[in-house]
Amino acid sequence: VVPGETALAFYKAKNPTDKPIIGISTYNVIPFEAGQYFNKIQCFCFEEQRLNPQEEVDMPVFFYIDPDFAEDPKMAKVDLITLSYTFFEAKEGQKLPLPGYQ
Repeated sequence: VVPGETALAFYKAKNPTDKPIIGISTYNVIPFEAGQYFNKIQCFCFEEQRLNPQEEVDMPVFFYIDPDFAEDPKMAKVDLITLSYTFFEAKEGQKLPLPGYQ
């Protein structure tokens, strides 16, 4: 992906169970310092997703890397950015804790 240009990627998710699952995704960018330059325009992670029993889906993310990435001396040796997702079942009424806080 060239900084400043948009890109489209797909992530595959499968519900291997015999019951429907409603889930949500969180994402991670590695290296951490590159995360400030990663911008999602549209993402499946913005909303809960329903997967029916045994259903497999391709979920899109439309994104770009901020052009300032190429000008940041701290990013000079970064030639690979990894975007990963964790998909987990949403629980009605459950509040997720803030990282680092009790």
